[in-house]
Amino acid sequence: MMLSVWVPLLLPFLAAPLARRLAEALPPRAAAWMLAGSAAVLAGGTLCSLGLLAAAGLLQLPPVATLGHLSLPWLTAAAPDAPFAAALAALALLALAALGVRTARRRVRELRTARAALPVTADRHPDVRPPRASVRWMRPQARLAALLRPADHPLTVLDDECADAFALPGRLGEPGRIVVTSGMLRALDGPERAALLAHERAHLTARHHVFLALAEHAADIHPALRPLRAPLGYHLERWADEVAAARVGDRAVTARAVGRAALAASRSPWPARPRLVAAAHSGPVPRRVAALLRPRPATSPGTWLRAAAVALAACLALSTGAALEATADLHHAVEAAQQSPDTQR
Repeated sequence: MMLSVWVPLLLPFLAAPLARRLAEALPPRAAAWMLAGSAAVLAGGTLCSLGLLAAAGLLQLPPVATLGHLSLPWLTAAAPDAPFAAALAALALLALAALGVRTARRRVRELRTARAALPVTADRHPDVRPPRASVRWMRPQARLAALLRPADHPLTVLDDECADAFALPGRLGEPGRIVVTSGMLRALDGPERAALLAHERAHLTARHHVFLALAEHAADIHPALRPLRAPLGYHLERWADEVAAARVGDRAVTARAVGRAALAASRSPWPARPRLVAAAHSGPVPRRVAALLRPRPATSPGTWLRAAAVALAACLALSTGAALEATADLHHAVEAAQQSPDTQR
């Protein structure tokens, strides 16, 4: 176990650069799934390895060995360095748990702040006019409401000079909400507004906030996975760009909407906007606009792309296989320690 258990801890340093390089050659949707899936597998392997290391040392504690009917001399002879590695692994797990809690609390706090800043709308009860709140509220204009079908996510338009628009995830069991300010709407014309709303709707429909949360937690688990956050965010925005372009039927209009929305938001963003939510004006905007104006030609994958895909698949399979092998080795070690002649029963 002491050899295979280290493999999932080292492979992210090789797999993460491969995933980033491979994502550049894939369509946005496939690239986002590949980056998120790779981060999940590699982060899971890291947690499994740290847990196995901590468990191997925990078994050598006299109370645990006695409780499990294990031969402590046999365990000590089989893995004399296990207590030291277990101590380091336990410290790492505690640190990762603290980082995970901090990231989750920050995300929940930002979402709660954004929801509290929104007015109580009449989406569910159209016959009741919402009361005036500290944040001013305006009803969506008829031409904006027509852009959203009844089955789509609710739209909240804030009467605010700050220019912003984003997809706000809903609470558990509730739909998300598209939030846009009147300042952003005034910065765009009619077709560009349609592209903006289609972009934000694509974020909510595909649940891109789950992808972003997964990348944040994976980056907390292993430092080599941190460089995957920015590419994943970019490809999620490109995914929504392509959906919006298909919805409005004009790539130039979508590119213009992305550029003008980013310019308007950079001047006066809405202060309560959460940082970890998807928005049409986030990410490397010039690169996204260029991709919309120069669509990717349909070409067959090259040799290097196939090689990178095979190498990444091998890294993910090896990480998973090594974690499973280390788990099986620890199980066999426990059985052998229980069957040792000098086991105290």
